[in-house]
Amino acid sequence: MPFNLKKLSERRVELMTQLENLVKTCETETRAFNEEEQKQYSDILAEVRSIDATLDAADQGAALQRVERRAAGGQKENPSQEEMETRAFECYIRGVSADVETRAAVNMTVGDNGAVIPTSIANKIIEMVKEISPLYQLATHYDVGGTLTIPSYDESTQKITMAYATEFTALTSSSGKFTSISLGGFLAGALTKVSMSLVNNSKFDIVSYVIRKMAEAVSEWIENELINGTDSKIEGLSKIEAVVTAAAATAITSDELIDLQESIPDKLQPGCIWVMSRATRKAIRKLKDGDGNYLLNKDATSKWGYSLFGHDVYVSQSMPDMAAGKRAVLYLDPTGLAVKAAENPSVQVLREKFADEHAIGVICWMEVDSKVENKQKVAVLAMGADA
Repeated sequence: MPFNLKKLSERRVELMTQLENLVKTCETETRAFNEEEQKQYSDILAEVRSIDATLDAADQGAALQRVERRAAGGQKENPSQEEMETRAFECYIRGVSADVETRAAVNMTVGDNGAVIPTSIANKIIEMVKEISPLYQLATHYDVGGTLTIPSYDESTQKITMAYATEFTALTSSSGKFTSISLGGFLAGALTKVSMSLVNNSKFDIVSYVIRKMAEAVSEWIENELINGTDSKIEGLSKIEAVVTAAAATAITSDELIDLQESIPDKLQPGCIWVMSRATRKAIRKLKDGDGNYLLNKDATSKWGYSLFGHDVYVSQSMPDMAAGKRAVLYLDPTGLAVKAAENPSVQVLREKFADEHAIGVICWMEVDSKVENKQKVAVLAMGADA
């Protein structure tokens, strides 16, 4: 028989009034409860607690019913566009049909080679790429299509100056040199295979897994291109000439690191970082000053755990180790590197191509280009030639 919550609430009010009257009687007569009043007080208090427990149970039951109705598709909050796109992508990966509401809100274009999924998924991949690759994240981004021409200002040989002047005497003009760089777009794709065993596991967060695996593949490729470039493709930092050449082919001195750091003007130093391989960092960690103190130290306040001469040290797998002629150390403000990406990177899911491998394929297509737009912000140390 269902509870009459209204009557229970009214009974509770009545009981609380009785308790208050008992207490007031004792206060007025300046005495304690007698045996009969003590029993009456205990009985009333026990009934109040029983009513409270019943009302709490009724509230919890109503809350559970609301949750069950939402889970069953009854009362539910309107999902955001991003949530529906994520749901649609998950349904496509798993090979199941999305609900009517999701299909109406998300138009996934399906072609012979797969489906071009919503931009929110592609954007999540790019955001994770930025988290994985600090060099890509800190670069100056131009997210536009087509060819982009960027003016580049060079003061290495001549710059605007100010000088004292005399009336009726012409000033001597001076200015820096304006050049330009053009950023086009080179198409590249990263393919990741996903096991059907994971796809078929309904408890597995397949969308987050695909986003993470794609981001790892894209970030590894992009960072390598930004650092090393490819002939006739992305240039990145590859054309910057070394300002310091080490005396040895497999060792670096503290003086050479100081020379590299000092090649960047002081006004551009605040945003600079060191970039090197793990093996190079290991070698530099062993360098000491005249007092026996290590130059490169662990630093809890730095972004990546180490600092050298007051600036953070970032280890990249794309940096070459110390060897004859290799560009082993970069010291730069990454904002001097321009990166242009197409506005809409796309992701395709290939369901049939890898069916014989019990897998599906996920491809992330990007159109990217990169060049240095401010050479004053970039310095390179190259290793010496073999003896």
